[in-house]
Amino acid sequence: MAASEHTVLQFGTSSSTLTAKIHPLVIFNICDCYVRRPDQAERVIGTLLGSILPDGTVDIRNSYAVPHSESADQVALDIEYHHNMLVSHQKVNPKEVIVGWYSTGLGVTGGSALIHEFYSREVPNPIHLTVDTGFNNGEGTIKAYVSANLSLGDRQLAAQFQEVPLDLRMVEAERVGFDILKTTMVDKLPNDLEGMEASMERLLALIDDVYKYVDNVVEGHVAPDNSIGRFISETVSSLPKLSPPAFDKLVNDSLQDNLLLLYLSSITRTQLSLAEKLNTAAQIL
Repeated sequence: MAASEHTVLQFGTSSSTLTAKIHPLVIFNICDCYVRRPDQAERVIGTLLGSILPDGTVDIRNSYAVPHSESADQVALDIEYHHNMLVSHQKVNPKEVIVGWYSTGLGVTGGSALIHEFYSREVPNPIHLTVDTGFNNGEGTIKAYVSANLSLGDRQLAAQFQEVPLDLRMVEAERVGFDILKTTMVDKLPNDLEGMEASMERLLALIDDVYKYVDNVVEGHVAPDNSIGRFISETVSSLPKLSPPAFDKLVNDSLQDNLLLLYLSSITRTQLSLAEKLNTAAQIL
């Protein structure tokens, strides 16, 4: 009796080691588009722009919304608008190319496969970014996915979205705004001093964590990690060697410069307001 041949059900090759890095400007832009969306639209869909770094990381630096209409079983994108926006963006920054697409909402939806198929024709292995603007988990959840094909022999049956690591890099000024953006309720926006205070508290907490880790390694409670030690060494060596009095003088001079700028801007606003009122009064007379 001849040996029977078995058809193997398998997933197509996907970039399981693929990682993505996103800039906070993209998140702010997506949230702004969601707030300005048409009344009948439940979510916003758009294109992600960026580049591929030498180590293979997808660097997402910009985005724009694409008008669409969707029903229970189909999604229609304005492809002409998408291409016109792409040409306009590349006139400003020709190094930015399509790296994927985004949608607001929690996780992948039924129509995501159709949209992902369109972007797969635009760029190989696009990133699908989801931003939970509904705060379903108590905060704005941000996730990235890639698609892997499920095939039976030579026949493609479906596609599965697999989550990939997403790195959100930002400076402290951007982090203050992002922390406010991802919360469900904010009493008031922090001023410059409150934002600086929050950044200093976060910095002190990180320094305490480093102290605890170094002490545990020295006492033998934690196994040493060469990569972490190298990172701590590079961080410490990058700090300028300043005496405490010189550091205090540097901070005070910078603070005085900022206060002077605030004072001058306040005078300018007052002068403009006074000039506007005088012009209005002159026109009435």
